[in-house]
Amino acid sequence: MALSSDEIIKREILQKLGTSLNELSLRVFPESSNDDQKPFSEGGLTFGVSGIAYGSCDSCWVKEGKWTDPLTGKKVNVTPVIALEGTDALNRGSSGNAQYQRFHHALGAVKAGVIGVYYLKKGVHKIQEDLFGMAYFASKVEKGFYLVLDDLDELKKIILSYKDKRKFKKIIDRKLQEMQTIFNNKFKEKYNNSWDEFAKKRSTIIKKDHIIKYSGRMKRNFTDGSQRAGHIAVGEMYLTKYFFPNKKFYYFWPRMTRKDIKFLDIHKPDDKEWKLLRNESDVEIICIDDLEGVPKEIIKRLNSIKDKPLKDKAMGIFNSSIDLISDLLIKDKIKIKEMDRKFKPVQQVLSKFTK
Repeated sequence: MALSSDEIIKREILQKLGTSLNELSLRVFPESSNDDQKPFSEGGLTFGVSGIAYGSCDSCWVKEGKWTDPLTGKKVNVTPVIALEGTDALNRGSSGNAQYQRFHHALGAVKAGVIGVYYLKKGVHKIQEDLFGMAYFASKVEKGFYLVLDDLDELKKIILSYKDKRKFKKIIDRKLQEMQTIFNNKFKEKYNNSWDEFAKKRSTIIKKDHIIKYSGRMKRNFTDGSQRAGHIAVGEMYLTKYFFPNKKFYYFWPRMTRKDIKFLDIHKPDDKEWKLLRNESDVEIICIDDLEGVPKEIIKRLNSIKDKPLKDKAMGIFNSSIDLISDLLIKDKIKIKEMDRKFKPVQQVLSKFTK
């Protein structure tokens, strides 16, 4: 029987890094265990803040010392240092946006002030450059650092430098600069160094104090267990949020209504992805009836395909409708209702870069 992605990653970690390194101990569980889904303060590998869990990690290097878990508020006598989420996705056909789907797992650790690592084992495909950008920008605005890598030897060097604060910081800074360079080079190649060009290609509208990202989500995407739309939607959310950290982010789903959103709030309150989508700071899901000025014919056309897969005729209707809505939003002929919502821009944690 072929090994699962998680099992491959955990075996590689144990083989290359062992259970203890530079006085840091490894917390890891066998694939058959569900202990990783417990909060870190309860012996698990799940991180988050203010009661919102961001997904479990595969392993974490820890040290003795008091730590207060921002997810649960509990105080423990072990401190997490580096939390790792790993995947063998590059050998399993993940060449595009699917790579973003597990980004939020290590993000929980980063939000909690821990170093988060997203490890994508080298394979047939390459790591998407946008992923490096997401992690770099997250490192600038969250409490911890977020690193994306494909080589555990690189992680070993980081762990071995841990007790030498100056060397440790230098290695982390160098990795962040490397990630920024990879992203910048691709951004220049693909978008000609233009955020406006990025917006055109990535279904995004950039305004002075907010952005609007539109997507073809429908209610069934979140109620049918055979679909992975929740993971995809979360990945898209974090890509957009961290590329524009100082703007309010409206996540626009034109095929859905406020009634659909309320239905999911009632029936999916404990769904991990839905919980993240509904509770991420400075992100708000909006739907067709949150806009004013939309032509009635466009609303009618979108309603006709609200429960249909986006292909063939339905795709044509969606594209032509969203093209018109997007144009009118850009020209301020369609507006988001109640634009007086309060918003505080994310503040960069400059102390991490100046100490």
